[in-house]
Amino acid sequence: MHDIITLPGLGGSGDTHWQTLWERADARFTRFQPASWDQPDLGDWEQSLERAVSHCARPPVLVAHSLACLLVAHWAARFPSAIAGAFLVAVPDPGGANFPNEAAAFKPVPDRPLRFPSLIIASTDDPYGGLEMTQRRARVWESGSIVLGALGHINASSRLGDWPQGRALLDAFRAGLSR
Repeated sequence: MHDIITLPGLGGSGDTHWQTLWERADARFTRFQPASWDQPDLGDWEQSLERAVSHCARPPVLVAHSLACLLVAHWAARFPSAIAGAFLVAVPDPGGANFPNEAAAFKPVPDRPLRFPSLIIASTDDPYGGLEMTQRRARVWESGSIVLGALGHINASSRLGDWPQGRALLDAFRAGLSR
């Protein structure tokens, strides 16, 4: 089995966020730890992700939410470390009206194919990323993409609990990765 690194977005993922619930339920999940969840520094987040990847016995699967999806693209362009794949949930639009000022360092986002398998999971009514932008990002990154319907930002506010549908999608994605 692959190690799984969870990458929360701005603010981290609280107690009722599906990422936190998945970590509690399955010891294969570990969370990367940047210096600050609320004042994200791109260089620090990249180094924190690199440290987490280097501690894995085998190439891990990254499970990113929101701002951390952009982190994955920046990290992939800068670091050659191997990962098995990236499961990218609720990719935000850095040019969107709701993109947080605290995360300005995360723009512009690298516009090149990711060097590993990836799957974008999107919602039809995400206030941080419209479907047109999400589909464009999937094309540029050469990611698969699944649109689930009206789930907002696919976070704790979406009231998904441990989000069994998302876990089934992650399990299917992981099953399709080369061993």
